[in-house]
Amino acid sequence: MRLTVRVPATSANLGPGFDCFGLALDLCNDVQVDLDAPPGVAWAGEGADELPTDGSDLVSRSMAAVADEVGLPLPAFSLHGHNRIPLERGLGSSSAAAVAGVVAASKVLALGIDEDPFSVFSLAAAIEGHPDNAAPAVYGGFTIVAGGAVRRLDTHPDLRPVAIVPGDVRVSTAAARAALPAQVPHADAVFNASHAALMVVALTEDPSLLGTAMQDRLHQDARLALAPAIAEVYHLLRSAHIPVCVSGSGPSLLAFERPDGPDVASAIGPSPGWAIEPLAVRARGVELVVS
Repeated sequence: MRLTVRVPATSANLGPGFDCFGLALDLCNDVQVDLDAPPGVAWAGEGADELPTDGSDLVSRSMAAVADEVGLPLPAFSLHGHNRIPLERGLGSSSAAAVAGVVAASKVLALGIDEDPFSVFSLAAAIEGHPDNAAPAVYGGFTIVAGGAVRRLDTHPDLRPVAIVPGDVRVSTAAARAALPAQVPHADAVFNASHAALMVVALTEDPSLLGTAMQDRLHQDARLALAPAIAEVYHLLRSAHIPVCVSGSGPSLLAFERPDGPDVASAIGPSPGWAIEPLAVRARGVELVVS
């Protein structure tokens, strides 16, 4: 049996939706697992020269975690990953790996978990630790995670997301989390709650509200301070009235262009080493193809 799991990139938080909002983007990693090929691990694309090939990668570890959970041994397999999602850039590469591993293990072991999105989400989130990324990776579209509940919503068709990805700046999730204050003022919590509510409307019904809705007082300033070059681009986009947020824990940014407004490239000017990628919202989450 040979199977391929395709998982989309994701952008979490989306400004005020700290640790609960996520958006699936049309940029996908493919993981092929072949039970009939010689065992081994190989990578192509993003991170191909730095990801481990000894079975300690997150896809393999996620497969092993599922097998351990049900008390079954994994058969020998060949794993080949083709990565398009940049590593440690705030676009959900780790969640994509965890989701791929859960789905692949479920199919290889005939567990049926891959047919239940909530089970895939729950296992991947437990393994990787970021439900706000795991949810859109599994469900697609715009997702809200609250406690153990997940709600998926369709986005407005006029949304035009653009990822701004620095080529030479990385920020680990642990470092970005450590930069956050232990406490926040009551007024800032209220600010984020109100803007998060507005953000739901902006993403699903009225994108003209994005500029106001995407403001945040809980995490973005602390994370932008870790990368001054990214902070400069963020403020350039805000000055050009282009809605923008830190994607996940950064350092990438996610902006939303307007049909009647300036584009991201002209707003920030020449930026050597940066990738400016228009990425549609991906309505579908993880996909599995068996051959």
